[in-house]
Amino acid sequence: MSEEKFESLSKTQSGSLGEPHTLKASPDFIANRSVAEDVYARSTRDRLGFWEERASELHWFKKWDGVLDWNPPWVRWFEGGQLNAAYNCLDRHLDGDRRTKPAVIFEGENGGSRTLTYEELYAEVCKGANLLKSLGVTKGDRVTIFMPMIVETVVCMLACARIGAVHCVVFGGFSAGALRERIADVQAKLVITTDDGQRRGKIIKMKGIVEEALRVGCDCVEKVVVVERRQSEQGGTGSGLQGKELAKREPQAADPRFVFYHDALRDMPVDCPAEVMDAEDMLFVLYTSGTTGKPKGVVHTTGGYMTGVAATHRYVFDLKEDDIYWCTADVGWITGHSYIVYGPLANGATVVLYEGAPDYPDKDRYWQIIDKHKVTIFYTAPTAIRSFMKWGLSYLEKHDLSSLRVLASVGEPINPEVWKWYYKYVGGERCPVCDTWWQTETGMIMLSPLAGLSEMKPGSCSSPFPGVKVNVLNRAGEVAEWGHNGYLTVPEPWPAMMRTIYGDDNRYVKSYWSHWPGIYFSGDAARRDQDGFFWIIGRVDDVINVSGHRISAMEVESALLEHPIVAEAACVGKTHEVKGQALVVFVTLRDKDAPKDEVIAELRQFLAGRIGAFARPEEIYLTNDLPKTRSGKIIRRLLKDIAEGRALGDTTTMEGSQVLKELYKG
Repeated sequence: MSEEKFESLSKTQSGSLGEPHTLKASPDFIANRSVAEDVYARSTRDRLGFWEERASELHWFKKWDGVLDWNPPWVRWFEGGQLNAAYNCLDRHLDGDRRTKPAVIFEGENGGSRTLTYEELYAEVCKGANLLKSLGVTKGDRVTIFMPMIVETVVCMLACARIGAVHCVVFGGFSAGALRERIADVQAKLVITTDDGQRRGKIIKMKGIVEEALRVGCDCVEKVVVVERRQSEQGGTGSGLQGKELAKREPQAADPRFVFYHDALRDMPVDCPAEVMDAEDMLFVLYTSGTTGKPKGVVHTTGGYMTGVAATHRYVFDLKEDDIYWCTADVGWITGHSYIVYGPLANGATVVLYEGAPDYPDKDRYWQIIDKHKVTIFYTAPTAIRSFMKWGLSYLEKHDLSSLRVLASVGEPINPEVWKWYYKYVGGERCPVCDTWWQTETGMIMLSPLAGLSEMKPGSCSSPFPGVKVNVLNRAGEVAEWGHNGYLTVPEPWPAMMRTIYGDDNRYVKSYWSHWPGIYFSGDAARRDQDGFFWIIGRVDDVINVSGHRISAMEVESALLEHPIVAEAACVGKTHEVKGQALVVFVTLRDKDAPKDEVIAELRQFLAGRIGAFARPEEIYLTNDLPKTRSGKIIRRLLKDIAEGRALGDTTTMEGSQVLKELYKG
């Protein structure tokens, strides 16, 4: 780690984030929670025993010989054990009442729905697995999945897992070039895609993107499976067109590698034995976003990953048999893998799957879905919540949200004011809010309250999950004093941890394990307060050095959100010949008619008073919106490009390019 990055974390106190009083769940919630009160004590007394118990809750064809083999940074969990991820998500639920229980409730953008029971999902996965086998896919082969948020995406992931193929899901918003890079890196034997995707009423030609990606440098691909979709007033439900009908729509010469999914599926048997997989066999490769340098193919294996995601999903959300669970992430990211597919289905949960945006056809779309399907657990991103705040309470008030009992957030640190709004207006002050911290690399939730058991502080991700140890270290590699910023690290192995970067062990060691021997470095800055609660400051690279003053971008954003006129805010640093770096902020206002010059002057003064004169921004941009990914994360690298006056970087994952065109300088 560079000297500059070490120096960028100061010994500051809590600053604008504050450390508010703790909150508890309601007495009724506490009285009915599923998590035992002594879970932290038990996991502290015998950490490996705790994880062995959690692993025992899965189905194993053969029990492991040992729980943990740890030779930093190389790890093996449950070595000698044999299982199958798809079997754990499907087969083991078919003997009892879960056979006819809804497994997946699909909701299309325009209101069309499709529900599959566990029995029906099992049949679809078996047919899909047999299709893959008929195309020559065998255990260990890599399969790239480039799909929207439809049922067939989940089916294809589980079909790969069933036969031991390694899936590599690529987010459906990526360009042909980004897709090509990932296909080539993992040397995929087969690609699965759709003819069309749908977003904000527009049709996305996903098959065309795949065709462009395969023109150069993807000789490894032998076949492409195309899921035909009927785009209808129901928003697309995954129903298939006949192959010849599709050919009429696409008169160009057919590539002999292309196979139409629904046509091919008709002749496939409805039974496919699950491949026996060793605990350390690869389950999937998932690429990080690649905003800096070559994307990293994060490798996750089977036994430890399934143990970690099933346990965290059940404990964090206080999962009950009749819950309707909705995570709004995309399956192209780790949150979708862990907390839409593998964790929930391993636990026999009913999962809502939504293809669409939170504000289409109107800004109450999420609340419509919660009301329609009586969602009980709602897991979304802080950026989405900030958008809800900006849009106003009228959209919530149209719908009955009383079914909700647990709220959670994921993807980035949640500001205290956003947390409070979420708790008060979405949850009606009756739902625990679980702010979760984890990463693609960790595979599972690492820091979070446990609903109904843990106390909560607005803006804090609370404490490590039972059986997990997390530290905040200072520059010397020592545990930082409370209230002092430092580096968020994990000193002991955990079951769902990544095993390596695909094809690049050296990069794996250098990126995550070279800072302190045997300690995982997350790349995030954090602190612990005097009550032991963890607060995520943001990426180490998000710390801005202004004339020797080190300022967290999140600290500035949190302060701005405390001003009543600010609906959303983002802060970046830009190069300054005198100060080294200068603060540049981007703000969306609640009142778009407010006088621009007065607002900018007021916000400059507000930040100076809230943090210090050194936090007065060099520039303030007022904008109707901020550039975001489809999953709701602000794309700060694009804001940095604007601040620095550079040409914009890759915008393929961005939701709505019009945002950049409308952005104006305040």
